Amino acid sequence: MNGSFSNDLEMVQSLQGMLIDIATGGSHENQNYTELRNFLIANPEYQNLIPWFIKEYRDISQFWIYIKREFSTYAERRAYIHKQFTKIFDHIEIKQSNPLEYAEISTLKQFNVPVVNCAWKRALTRRTTDPEGAITAARTLLETVCKYILDQKQIKYNTNKIDLNSLYKIVAKELNLSPDQHNEEIFKTILGGCSAVVNGLGTLRNRLGDAHGKGKAPVRPALRHAELAVNLSGALSLFLIQTFNERSKSSCQHTTTES
Repeated sequence: MNGSFSNDLEMVQSLQGMLIDIATGGSHENQNYTELRNFLIANPEYQNLIPWFIKEYRDISQFWIYIKREFSTYAERRAYIHKQFTKIFDHIEIKQSNPLEYAEISTLKQFNVPVVNCAWKRALTRRTTDPEGAITAARTLLETVCKYILDQKQIKYNTNKIDLNSLYKIVAKELNLSPDQHNEEIFKTILGGCSAVVNGLGTLRNRLGDAHGKGKAPVRPALRHAELAVNLSGALSLFLIQTFNERSKSSCQHTTTES
């Protein structure tokens, strides 16, 4: 049955529709419910998003007993089922509409550092409504990630005054991401490009962000400039976090092996 759907969104919509039909007096083949249920439960991506009753009830009859006992009217049952599917629908729609944003959000959630997640949400929120604020937030996100990594590695830096470029250089050196730490020309080029992005974000924030006062004829950033700044900052932050996680994991495994 799963092969009849072109994507996960259609599959979830079908399951929701099936449950609403059952809850309002309709009937469906139990096998169809079981196949859709098994697919969602087996997918780690949806573990914390699917409605609890899908995990709880293995067949249609169990769900029907629950829903008719819990809610007396069809309207109540429809409203409840719609509400329970909100999380998974939101997740899939973000994933399909903006894969880059989905990847960044997923990784940052796994990173589970409130100060970093807060900086990232601020950048995303301002991206389409406040270009100047978004550019400043993009720079702040990258700075926050760099400082967190250095704090975790117990590496000292000037907490009062240090520019983003200098901060990034320290992090890059610690994570073996400096161009001069590699011999392959392609890696030197890519990592050099990362350094250029950091420098560009710092300069962009100084010229177009909202962190400084403006003169008589200020240059106003367009939405596309904000999009670019936030996407670059998010992608680079993602790369730093993933590298930090991998280095930390390797270090722990190495320590365990030695002991």
